[in-house]
Amino acid sequence: MKYNVVKIKLSPVEPFRDLLVYALGDEGEYDSFENKSDGLDAYVPTAKYDEAALKAAIADNCEGCEVEYKVEELEDKDWNAEWEKGHQAVLVDGFCWVRAPFHPHRDDVEYEIEIEPKMSFGTAHHATTYMMLTWLRDLDMDGKNVLDMGCGTAVLAILAKKRGAAKVEAVDVDEWAYRNALENIERNGCGDIECRLGDAETLGEERRFDVVLANINRNILLNDMGAYVRTLKQGGRLVMSGFYENDIPVLKAKAEQLGLRMDGERVRDGWASVGFVNC
Repeated sequence: MKYNVVKIKLSPVEPFRDLLVYALGDEGEYDSFENKSDGLDAYVPTAKYDEAALKAAIADNCEGCEVEYKVEELEDKDWNAEWEKGHQAVLVDGFCWVRAPFHPHRDDVEYEIEIEPKMSFGTAHHATTYMMLTWLRDLDMDGKNVLDMGCGTAVLAILAKKRGAAKVEAVDVDEWAYRNALENIERNGCGDIECRLGDAETLGEERRFDVVLANINRNILLNDMGAYVRTLKQGGRLVMSGFYENDIPVLKAKAEQLGLRMDGERVRDGWASVGFVNC
């Protein structure tokens, strides 16, 4: 999938950066944002880029702010892997070592996961992945049926399986992520994880999961939460991340409308993760 990066400079930066992130995020087209000292970089699939919508978001949210932006089309290459090569492996709370093939093995941790990231998301460098991995440490996985929705590299699915889950399904809508997940599942000796290409519409309504994991983004979570809940057993757990701390109330409200009870939240570097029980 080809992407555009919209490089936006703001003067002053605050509070306009957050306002613009929320405005563009609410459109549902932008996949991710990277804060910069002078503004932000916004990433959007090339096919979904809308110049008029961008200008409208700036006009509606940046009154009193000087704004400059330029749009660059990213080469369709392995940007995430290029980025990862400059970073170290990640030790998650002392219990899980997430590394690329070129990083050293460790014997002093309970779990080790080898991830070749390619273009897909999920190497534990990002706060959201890190928090989701800590949830998996704290939840009872033994004998459970687990769904990793928007699996990216499948790092969450792999840890769930290593922690004793009986059946794990990993799903992603992006074909590159799907292929990468298959490779990572195999390299970690977890070939019995069922991995498939698709979105929430492919889940059906059978209540077969004890735990549903979804590290995606606010808009998709709000849109697809009902589908997750329909597959969740009574007493099952839904754990989500991929959004900011300020987004917790709206996600909590949506979950409560669907009959869930919030039983935990985690915050790291401004990002958040929340857990719910299907009452």
